[in-house]
Amino acid sequence: MTSSPPGSVGPAPDPVEQTSPTAEQFLAVQQSAEFAQLRRSFRGFAIPMTIAFLVWYLAYVLLSTYAEGFMSIRLIGNLNLGIVLGFSQFAMTFLITWLYIRHANKSLDPISGKLRDELEGTL
Repeated sequence: MTSSPPGSVGPAPDPVEQTSPTAEQFLAVQQSAEFAQLRRSFRGFAIPMTIAFLVWYLAYVLLSTYAEGFMSIRLIGNLNLGIVLGFSQFAMTFLITWLYIRHANKSLDPISGKLRDELEGTL
């Protein structure tokens, strides 16, 4: 068991003191070319994928509402096209998640890590 020097109240303060970034530093990062590239890269992935998923989902809802004959086409046994397209919604969700993770690891994380390190002063 270690003891503190007489008269001390607690453990000694850490010699390297963490300081929070200032508002000016945040504004400087927000106006930097790296941050603009980060936003462009994120939006370049997120917006098209969101649109694609919403179009796919809306098409499924409209087909199931107005094209009952088409959705009830039997594929194998009691498995019809509507069930397959419904399960494809889950597959599409997993696919988009996997694609986003790949995109983030390759394009977003290096830039955001660099910006974070600059703000925290670890560079």
